[in-house]
Amino acid sequence: MNHKALVLDEQAIGRALTRIAHQIIEKNKGIEECVLVGIRTRGIFIAERLAAKIEEIEGNPIPVGELDITLYRDDLTKKTENQEPLVKGSHIPVPITDKKVILVDDVLYTGRTVRAGLDAIMDLGRPAAIQLAVLVDRGHRELPIRADYVGKNIPTSGIEKIVVELFEVDKVDQVSIFDK
Repeated sequence: MNHKALVLDEQAIGRALTRIAHQIIEKNKGIEECVLVGIRTRGIFIAERLAAKIEEIEGNPIPVGELDITLYRDDLTKKTENQEPLVKGSHIPVPITDKKVILVDDVLYTGRTVRAGLDAIMDLGRPAAIQLAVLVDRGHRELPIRADYVGKNIPTSGIEKIVVELFEVDKVDQVSIFDK
């Protein structure tokens, strides 16, 4: 892949997450009955960062869970030696029934990952509402899904790829565009 442009650096990611945290608090009139649920892998780290910013603003913690959507994917791939999917499991520390669940991911593209996340959430309980927060919305939806909170809209072409790198996984915070 050919690096085309750096779109967000560490400071820009921080500002985007601060803005999303404020929007979540404002839309939900506080954080009571709210739960952040990050989609593996980078969505979890974004959810944890949002939780820290929300606690800094509100003075109260917000529960954070992690969601493994492997078995809900419509493009399930085999990852282990015995050709079984590699499932890491979900963990949500509180019951989600009647809660406002904010599903968190790094990039919104076709909408298929979010659809899988919605299916996984519904198997765990019946939330009062599900909202979607993403760091980057790159367009090209294949399903009728729209984010409630977006850090940055980055219109892309079909031959481009958005790469989100987070310190927790990649030892750097940045979002770049690459040509495929």
